[in-house]
Amino acid sequence: MTTLQPALRMDTLNRHQSNREIPRIDLAKIDNVAYYIEKEYLRDISDDFSYEEVPIEDFYENENEENFDIAVAKLEDGLKDKLTVNTPPRTEINIIPETTDDFIRNFLVKLNLLKTLNTFQNEWYEFVQSGKLKSDSVGNVPDIYAKNQQLNDQVKFLQFEVERFKKAAEKAKEEYVKMKKERDYHRMHHNRVAQEKNKLITDLKRLKSHYETYEPLLKNMKDKYEGAIRDKVVNQLERDRAVAELGAIKQNDGLSPKSDKKELGSTQKRLMEYRNNEKALKTDLNKQKLEEPFIKNRHPKDSEFPAETGLNPYLNRLKEDAHNLTNIRLSQTIQAHNLPISSISIHPRKMIAVTTSDDKTWKMWTIPDGQMIMRGDGHTDWVSGCDFHPNGKMLATSSGDSTVKIWNFEQQKCVHTFTDHLQAVWGVSFHSCGNFLVSGSRDNTAKIWDLNSLRCRYTLRGHADAVNTAEFLHFSNIVLTASADKTLSLWDGRTGLAAHTFYGHMNPVNHASFNLRGDTVASCDSLGIVKIWDVRKVAVIESHDFGPYAANSVTFSPLSTMIVTASDDGSLKAYNIQTQQLTPLAAHEDAVNCAKFDLNGSYILSGGCDNTLRVWS
Repeated sequence: MTTLQPALRMDTLNRHQSNREIPRIDLAKIDNVAYYIEKEYLRDISDDFSYEEVPIEDFYENENEENFDIAVAKLEDGLKDKLTVNTPPRTEINIIPETTDDFIRNFLVKLNLLKTLNTFQNEWYEFVQSGKLKSDSVGNVPDIYAKNQQLNDQVKFLQFEVERFKKAAEKAKEEYVKMKKERDYHRMHHNRVAQEKNKLITDLKRLKSHYETYEPLLKNMKDKYEGAIRDKVVNQLERDRAVAELGAIKQNDGLSPKSDKKELGSTQKRLMEYRNNEKALKTDLNKQKLEEPFIKNRHPKDSEFPAETGLNPYLNRLKEDAHNLTNIRLSQTIQAHNLPISSISIHPRKMIAVTTSDDKTWKMWTIPDGQMIMRGDGHTDWVSGCDFHPNGKMLATSSGDSTVKIWNFEQQKCVHTFTDHLQAVWGVSFHSCGNFLVSGSRDNTAKIWDLNSLRCRYTLRGHADAVNTAEFLHFSNIVLTASADKTLSLWDGRTGLAAHTFYGHMNPVNHASFNLRGDTVASCDSLGIVKIWDVRKVAVIESHDFGPYAANSVTFSPLSTMIVTASDDGSLKAYNIQTQQLTPLAAHEDAVNCAKFDLNGSYILSGGCDNTLRVWS
């Protein structure tokens, strides 16, 4: 094939095909040549397709030999041709790699290295004609684009695998962190369960040792009961015999009415003396049996409960309450503790108050200026309650660590710790004589402690839930308790027995207190219900709903004309019993836990969860 084209590539004809000299074109001046003749050879490639020769005679039938079979065969062939689907032929692309010499020529033309191209052409064809250059040794130029595409695909695949493995590693890391947290949680849970188990074991041992102390007492009571039964039988027999003798004497007197009374003979006198001595001996033995267990359980330093005179010297201090509901205002705010304040106690003779807190401390303050005098540390858990000794020189505190501590201000230390309670202690109260202390605990009991013998004198059992309040009536042996079982009880402190139980609350009772006269009790529960009770009638006088927030504490004014309730809504509820006027006193920023009047009725002190002690006047 001969074509005319611009001078892009220089292929010269074979100079040795004829004797005629072919003119040469100078490659340096090829740009000035308009056209040149290029001769290319098309080579037949016999490997691509295979041909099969078909005789032409097979397509034609002999026209003279028509018969029925041939006609049927032609008809079937026509139907097959109609049913055959003509599918377009698939084109196969064979990529023929570029030869090495063409690649070099194109490269030199691209860089305009024409002299180098001319030299390469001359030397190349000389080697070809001389047979020094074989086509097999030259080879082809690899397809760099296809190679790059393959490498690019491989790089993308590897990047995809890297991302996949990275995500798998991150997921495995998250699973590892999650499993580590679960392991730590289960380990902490296991440690907590182990601690609770050890605590339960300790409590069981304490209970076992505690109940072992009741065995001798039960044995003594059993012996006492059996002795009383025997004495009862003996006394019944003696009574029957005495009745029989009396009947016989009357009968004899009826038979001899005229006979005069004569003195008993010596034999009868001795018999009568013997019988009297025997009765006296039995009486002494019975008395000894009754007193024996009490003598055995008695401590030589045990205190005696004072006789009740019914006189309260505090009643003569005031003629009228100093507070008027319309004039009560906040006069002082003291940042007392680092955690919520749980209780307040007033000194019996001085303007001093003590506060207890969840920060495990108690602090003493002057009222109303709020100067701190003293601080006490020693409890291992929150301090729940406190009370001054009647002489003002000691303080009792109760705590969540199940202990009651006695603090001496002169010695500036804790002088004794009572540890008989099994769970947290909610409050304490001194007897007016100063020798006894009562405490209420979460273990459903209240205990009366003797400060001289330093032991528990009585355990008041009867409540079915935690005892939230326990206090002595002023100048009396009566103990008041309020419980989460929704009841209040009055106890005789001398015997440890319950005298009365007040029913009426429908929710756990948080606090209860006597008025100064001792004839009225005020109580409050967890739904804000406040009840005023008549102690003599054991009945409710008034009931008020100060809810829906819980009422945490209730206290009487000195002359019992007003009650103040500490509420969870952050306010004090001052209620005048005579006028039935309710006045909320709002200043705390959080729930109010306790409130107290001073003994003169001049101030109201309140403490709450905002860690402050506030003075109202």
